[in-house]
Amino acid sequence: MIRWVTALFLGLPLVGQAQEDALTGQGALLRALDKVNGQTMDLELQGGGASAVFGLEIDLVECRYPAENPTGDAFAYLEIRNEGSTDVAFEGWMIASSPALNAMDHARYDVWVLRCITS
Repeated sequence: MIRWVTALFLGLPLVGQAQEDALTGQGALLRALDKVNGQTMDLELQGGGASAVFGLEIDLVECRYPAENPTGDAFAYLEIRNEGSTDVAFEGWMIASSPALNAMDHARYDVWVLRCITS
C-alpha cells in the first residue's frame, strides 16, 4: 500500500505493481498538537469542510482509503493556514501511516491524519 501511495504522492509511474483501489471517505479524523503546552485535540472534518483548531484553519479537500481495508492507510489532501492569514502553511497529501513523509513545517503546531470517516 505504501508503495503505491508514495508513487501517487511523488507522481511516479506504477510499473510492475498491482494498484489497489482507493475509495473516497466522507471525511477525516485528524489530530492537532500544540507543541508549546503539549495539548492535543482530535477533530472530524467532512470532505470539503473546514475547521479552526488552536491557531490554525484546516480545510479537508479529500480523504481516501484502500477499498480492502477501510481502517488502514488513509491519505488526505489538506490546506492549512494560520488563523486570519491567507498564506498557506501546508498544502498537500498527508498519509496516516507515514506522517513524516509530507509533514507540515510549523514552529508551534503539528497536524496529522488518523483515518478517513467511512460512514
